[in-house]
Amino acid sequence: MIDSGDTAWILTSTALVLLMTLPGLALFYAGLVQSKNVLSVLMQCITIAALASVVWVVCGYSLAFEAGNAFIGGLGRVMLAGLERDSVFAGTALPESVFVMFQMTFAIITPALVVGAFVERIRFTAVMAFAVLWLLVVYVPVTHWVWGGGWLAELRVMDYAGGIVVHVTAGVSAVVIAAMLGARDGFPTHTRPPHAPWMVMVGASLLWVGWFGFNAGSALGAGADAGMAMLVTHLSAAVASLVWLVIETVRFGKPSLVGFVTGTIAGLATVTPASGFVGPMGGILLGLAGGILCFVAVDLIKHRWRIDDSLDVLAVHGIGGATGTLLVALLAGLPGGTGVNAEGGMANQFLVQLAGVGAVAAWSALATFVMVKLIAMTLGLRVSREDEIEGLDFTAHGEKAYNP
Repeated sequence: MIDSGDTAWILTSTALVLLMTLPGLALFYAGLVQSKNVLSVLMQCITIAALASVVWVVCGYSLAFEAGNAFIGGLGRVMLAGLERDSVFAGTALPESVFVMFQMTFAIITPALVVGAFVERIRFTAVMAFAVLWLLVVYVPVTHWVWGGGWLAELRVMDYAGGIVVHVTAGVSAVVIAAMLGARDGFPTHTRPPHAPWMVMVGASLLWVGWFGFNAGSALGAGADAGMAMLVTHLSAAVASLVWLVIETVRFGKPSLVGFVTGTIAGLATVTPASGFVGPMGGILLGLAGGILCFVAVDLIKHRWRIDDSLDVLAVHGIGGATGTLLVALLAGLPGGTGVNAEGGMANQFLVQLAGVGAVAAWSALATFVMVKLIAMTLGLRVSREDEIEGLDFTAHGEKAYNP
């Protein structure tokens, strides 16, 4: 039976998760680039949203959630065949149409996260081709593994809202494509600072609010699990933001607005896989861990490894998501938590979590490497140096964000 309260909450959550990409992530990323590349980032985010929506309906949803084998789903819902107005998604009190749409917003934001790795220097056609291929080769199979009854689900992996499915896949793929694409002109010594920190803050704030739909919506109902997921999500974001503020103050003498909200996103990414399994203390500890580890990862990737993951997708999303995925095995037993899924307790659950992170990271890296090579050989990957200097707003789209 369809429950009107549950349905109303997931309809709201769906809108909140879409808000995370449009306009949240789009503004967050746009504020971090140079003014001559603002529209290119906005264009990439909104076009990915449209492309992912179509791919999801054509075959993505079916391959992710229809019964198939341990590695990929079936074709029973291609073009949403057989989906009736009153169809109920198994195990819920939701219309299947609502579940399709809710999961579609996850399929939209995940490839959009990868945009942060290659801003200001990639061909628009390459972005579009990569988004479609990546959804079908990386996101859809991993979704099936974890949430669609695949091999990681059989191992009873714990990933409430996408630490593995969203953040590990996007983070690992981001660093691979960033390394293959090469750094921006002037990196790392002469890169320009964010052109509009206020825009970054507005985008991050929209992400913070939208994340309640992401995590609390993953309860697939309006009940106690949704309430606790919302609470721990907020706590983790707040703690990680403050951790980033303290570290910057101690290290640089002044806290920055961009740093503070980067901490916010780190806390949100870290709590995502654990949000439905931990209590308030778990949320606080996840925010503490995410704030510290993601800050260290930013420095490591950019300044030690010298990889121009431009907007820190691996450091914030990949490391945050992996951290939360591993720590849930240790924190789910604290007061307010649900306990672990796997037989054998905390130790066995940690091994399951580690296997999930490792396998998905390896698959994401390999698949991304092959896709980027194919795109480079066919459509071309990087814009010319002249176009990069002039800015992608005008050279790729014939527009400017700021006209005199």
